[in-house]
Amino acid sequence: MTTKAAMSLEMELKLELTPVGMDALLASDLLSGVPAPAAQRAIYFDTPDRALLEGGLSLRIRREGDRRVQTVKASGTTAGLFVRPEWEFEVPDDRPVLDHTIPVTAWMAERIAEIAPAFTVENERRQWAVDGIEVSLDRGRAIAGDRETPFAEVELEHKDGDPAAIFALARGIDAIAPVQLGVQSKAERGYRLLGPALTVTKAHRVALSEEMTAATAFQAIGFACLRHHRLNVPAVLDNRDAGALHQARVAIRRLRSALTIHKGVFVDDAVPRLNAELRWLAAELGKARDIDVLLKRFGQEPARAQLLDARTAAYDEVAAALQSSRARALMIDLIEWLTMGEWLRSAANEDARSMPASAFAARTLRKLRKKVKRQGLNLEALDDESRHELRKSAKKLRYATEFFAALYGAKQERKRYKRFLSGLEDLQESLGELNDLSAASDTLRRLGIADTETHVPERKPAMLEHAADHYETLIDAKRFWT
Repeated sequence: MTTKAAMSLEMELKLELTPVGMDALLASDLLSGVPAPAAQRAIYFDTPDRALLEGGLSLRIRREGDRRVQTVKASGTTAGLFVRPEWEFEVPDDRPVLDHTIPVTAWMAERIAEIAPAFTVENERRQWAVDGIEVSLDRGRAIAGDRETPFAEVELEHKDGDPAAIFALARGIDAIAPVQLGVQSKAERGYRLLGPALTVTKAHRVALSEEMTAATAFQAIGFACLRHHRLNVPAVLDNRDAGALHQARVAIRRLRSALTIHKGVFVDDAVPRLNAELRWLAAELGKARDIDVLLKRFGQEPARAQLLDARTAAYDEVAAALQSSRARALMIDLIEWLTMGEWLRSAANEDARSMPASAFAARTLRKLRKKVKRQGLNLEALDDESRHELRKSAKKLRYATEFFAALYGAKQERKRYKRFLSGLEDLQESLGELNDLSAASDTLRRLGIADTETHVPERKPAMLEHAADHYETLIDAKRFWT
């Protein structure tokens, strides 16, 4: 059977809400009319070793009534915003049609026979058209074997008119039913059921390419940071997981570092406000993180019992902050700014925006390494404040190293990258331990808890020596950029 696959470019903003929030939205007058619910059932296909997933493709057949539509999507997930090519056409049954008109066939022709059902998604959809935006309310579940996960979300897909209207509508929805930025497609929800249960998500390599400019690379980095943050938030809210909280905070720090690293790329009055809001959110998470760090050291009563009580209160505050209108607005503001901020149109930064990403990366890495080298001289003799400044510079260098990793794929570059990153991680860990040691007493005083286990004078000399050794190793490592 030969079919003709239609290709389109899809842009949609995905928002998560609670079932109660969805009921409130349906009861409001924001969405006019009463659309008939559409029951959907989608079967997702892949090979046993997830070759399509690894290749950045998803393949599904969605049944709605008597109609079946096969869709192939290429990865384009950012954070909340989905921009990706897709190919779709009608099929007669639940068997995928894999011919020359779709990318799956050309890419893995020899493995077509291995493609089989992997999981299903059942969904009840309601849909409206609002000022050039297709609004879809979805309530359903992803099912893989005996495991399943429910979801309730709203998708805003741009069809016509000003794309900025999507964000205005998102804010209107949030005023009725609090929403969180959605960063998982329905396919991702299903794939997560196929592996071990995840609670903590670390930062993934940013998908950069040589063809990118400094501006498009920064967008990819910014979206990746937001996605990293949002994937960890559920485990913080539901399980009060210390690892998830740490990663949610790391994601914010990475985004703030990206703003600093790329400050020459944009000229935009919105940046100081966005950065200040990110600083506020990081600080809210930091209060609980400080207690989690101390709990690793305190094994004896009564200090531990006091810290556990303080942790409960701190996580209450974290939950309030993450679910606040302030944090929700920040996520939407960041997505809108990254997607269509003034910095993308201003003539003042046009040359900086259009610089090749590889040239920008090399210049940035040279500058940051030079700063770390200068600040780390005579490390063992540095006072706490100077060592803290070195730690911040090393952290920016590490984040930049990880941000730009995909631009250095040659064999020698990869080998040098691994050695450089390893030295940088060791230095950052040593400086972090020193910082935790000096910050511990401050945190205990703030909480009104007696400090009985810090022993700073005895431990500090050996820790300084290790940090100095790691500094020398880093400075001796060959650079992986040119």
